[in-house]
Amino acid sequence: MKQALRENWALFLGMLMLMVANGLLVTLLTIRGSDLGFSDFTISVMQTCYPLGALAGTIMAPRLVEKVGHIRVFSALASVVSVSAIIHLLTADPYSWSAMRFLAGVCFPGLYVITESWLNAKSANRIRAQVLSVYFVIQMAGPALGTAIVGLPDPSGNLLFGIVSILISLAIVPLLLSANKAPEFTAPERMPVRKLYKITPMAVLGIVLMSAGVSAWFISLPLYALQQGFSNAQASGALVVAMLAAAFVQYPLGWISDNTDRRHVVIALGVVSALAAFWMVVDTTPSRIVMGFAVIAASTLPVYSILAAHANDQLSPGQVVPASGTMVFLLQLGQVFGMLLGPNTIALMDGRGLQIMLAVIGVGVALIAVARRVRSAAAEDTGEVQATGVIGMGQPGMLQAEALADEISSAAADKQD
Repeated sequence: MKQALRENWALFLGMLMLMVANGLLVTLLTIRGSDLGFSDFTISVMQTCYPLGALAGTIMAPRLVEKVGHIRVFSALASVVSVSAIIHLLTADPYSWSAMRFLAGVCFPGLYVITESWLNAKSANRIRAQVLSVYFVIQMAGPALGTAIVGLPDPSGNLLFGIVSILISLAIVPLLLSANKAPEFTAPERMPVRKLYKITPMAVLGIVLMSAGVSAWFISLPLYALQQGFSNAQASGALVVAMLAAAFVQYPLGWISDNTDRRHVVIALGVVSALAAFWMVVDTTPSRIVMGFAVIAASTLPVYSILAAHANDQLSPGQVVPASGTMVFLLQLGQVFGMLLGPNTIALMDGRGLQIMLAVIGVGVALIAVARRVRSAAAEDTGEVQATGVIGMGQPGMLQAEALADEISSAAADKQD
């Protein structure tokens, strides 16, 4: 761990600032939009523009890096995102905010791709696991810290947007001052969704459904809490608690998944999330809201990692990296639906529409896993679950996929020997 920190501290610092900035911005916009009188529908459309932009960004960014290089693309994208944060501050209409969310969605995947590829190139095999562990901590701690900052007093309304812009601008510095030359980069080939579906229907359907659920509670929780009488600080605090709960269970659930049929774990998590959501339909006291969403977060966020591992169990080493790109695309696609639907369900069914939506998603994912469990046997050889982050964070990509592909290749070579 010390060696990984010593050799990559500049890049880790840059990534941490990006994570804090993105986590702060995504929560700040929901709360500030509510303060400005934006309707639930307006906030949902504005926030949905981020994954829509990311759908384009995940395809465009690798190609741009391949053409003009890491440093130029990173500097350009960071500058654009920094400007978009300032425009949020200078305007108060949903049209410009939506445009800036789309622009941020296009840019942030490129920032993550560049940082990941740089880390991957600088990490020898002997410290690859340490790099991944530090990277995961940054993925979880950065957005949690950014969300917590939303609760800081900001009488002028300028401070928090300024912090976002400053953090993104400073994130460029470590990369520009790094003594190492930029690594060679070739955009990975893509695996069509249809081909991945033929290999693992459960992963494709489950990722879209559960990512919709995760994005729904992530975007809607602060808004729902505000409508229940929470202050801005309490609303952001409830989201921080949910994120920390999800982070705490990732490794234990990953270990369980690695040592049993992953579909059993997915079924259990789907059922738990549905039960927690139904519980919140009945009991909506403030303490239960915090506890209920913490349980929902802990039982929904890890599902992506488990489904990705389930898919990788059935892939050859050469398919892992392109399949990772396809799964990230599916993740963003699910987020589009979750962000669009989540805030708009809050007022339905006497204020319990969000909980019912999350319950339906939990049941749906569990039923998909049950159906696949009935139709097919578990994979004989399984890999390890790679933990992942949430909305506002660098999603699993090149670093995790290439590390996993190396592990699969090594395991296959050892088995042949």
